[in-house]
Amino acid sequence: MKEDKLGNLSMELSVDILKLTKELHSKHENVISNQIGRSATSICANIAESKYAHGRADFIAKLEISLKETSETGKWLEMLWKSEYIDEDRYKLLDRKCSTIRFLLVKSITTAKDNLNTAKESK
Repeated sequence: MKEDKLGNLSMELSVDILKLTKELHSKHENVISNQIGRSATSICANIAESKYAHGRADFIAKLEISLKETSETGKWLEMLWKSEYIDEDRYKLLDRKCSTIRFLLVKSITTAKDNLNTAKESK
């Protein structure tokens, strides 16, 4: 069975962020914790949905939503670090996961769009 690096990494990030939101709630930080919880879990959910897309265009759209959510999650992480809710080491670890997901999504989207254009040209 083919390894699902993107799916696995997005699940790992979602779980890490959910654990972080529990900690933030215990510190009475609810604004950013609610936002980052939604954006991080949306990455994973949209990647999972893309596997059952209604076609290439829908597949690309799901990955593009994941890409936007990854960017948002990265920004919330930066805010948490700069506001001293998380330390630099934790920020770097989570941001590295976010950046890797972003890189893989860009590659996947580019490949899917190239394949879509090739299919259109061959008709």
